[in-house]
Amino acid sequence: MPAEKEPALVRFELLHQDSRTGARRGRLHTPRGVVETPAFMPVGTAGSVKAVAPDDLERIGAQIILGNTYHLMLRPGSEVIRGLGGLHRFTAWHRPILTDSGGFQVYSLAGRRVISENGAEFQSHLDGSRHLLTPERSIEIQEELGADIIMALDECPPALCERSDVEAALGRTTRWLRRCAKVWSRRSSLFGIIQGGSYLDLRKRHIEEVCAIELPGYALGGYSVGESPQMMYEGVVYSAALMPKERPRYLMGVGTPRDLATCVAAGVDIFDCVLPTRCARNGLLFTSEGKLAIKNSAHARDDRPVDPRCDCYTCRNFSRAYLRHLFVSREILAMRLNSLHNLSYFLGLMAQARRAIEQDRYAEFANSFTSSDAELG
Repeated sequence: MPAEKEPALVRFELLHQDSRTGARRGRLHTPRGVVETPAFMPVGTAGSVKAVAPDDLERIGAQIILGNTYHLMLRPGSEVIRGLGGLHRFTAWHRPILTDSGGFQVYSLAGRRVISENGAEFQSHLDGSRHLLTPERSIEIQEELGADIIMALDECPPALCERSDVEAALGRTTRWLRRCAKVWSRRSSLFGIIQGGSYLDLRKRHIEEVCAIELPGYALGGYSVGESPQMMYEGVVYSAALMPKERPRYLMGVGTPRDLATCVAAGVDIFDCVLPTRCARNGLLFTSEGKLAIKNSAHARDDRPVDPRCDCYTCRNFSRAYLRHLFVSREILAMRLNSLHNLSYFLGLMAQARRAIEQDRYAEFANSFTSSDAELG
């Protein structure tokens, strides 16, 4: 019986860079299709982008989604998913998937975890059971899931913590990355994560350490964890310019529309964030005219669509009045329609960004977006 063929590692193709900013138009080639960049990844925490089906995601232009290692390892378990054909088959999403390492979720557990050189020991939020997530185990889980892109386990220090704490987390993240790379089978593409908090010299040092390990891509972690937007922008602008030009640059867990527009200008290629779907479930919608709280009584008799410039399924078919009615009635359909609209907005923003870079007018696009009444940051 012939040996199983290993999937090819992802390959990044830089097509064009805007003449007045660091914005990059690229193409990420993966075993399950091409991702046009800059790109936004909807977050599928437990193997599902909340309230939205895979065919919905395809129709609104999602190219790649994110799966959550922490949640999937706890339920149903990576070995279960592997036995059922892997995460793509399990979820009926046949385009690319990136899985995080579980590090950020462990960080967010605060009082339920203990971090040591060996790994992160934590208590499950589901049943209180104890687990040890080591760099080796994180890679094993992600490879069992069968993701196209997997992330190295990192330690994410809180924003604005002491420099000594950031240095300790940075050093441990480097050592963990080396352990991840050692057990990496190359069936998926491993990305390393750069830490350093708000300290630019530490960011520079960690970029040098992480990027000295030859990997298919690299990510900036430890942003949007409590620092001001301006501090984040300064850090991303500084850091992205130091990262390898020929590799994709992924900014983890970011962010608002303004965050995306600003960080694309810095040279970031890939983003993910729960914001569009979380806001949708809470009745906050993103539009070209600004933020819209659909539960407000002002929309009770409003026959207009959420956004007159939007061509998504929600805006083509339903009024603000109907969406408000669904939301205040706690109808499940409200979550679906709101999520479709918000995801369409974020994916549409990335499509506009790609066109602007291609036409060498990204500076104008970013400036008009971030200074207009449509600012949604």
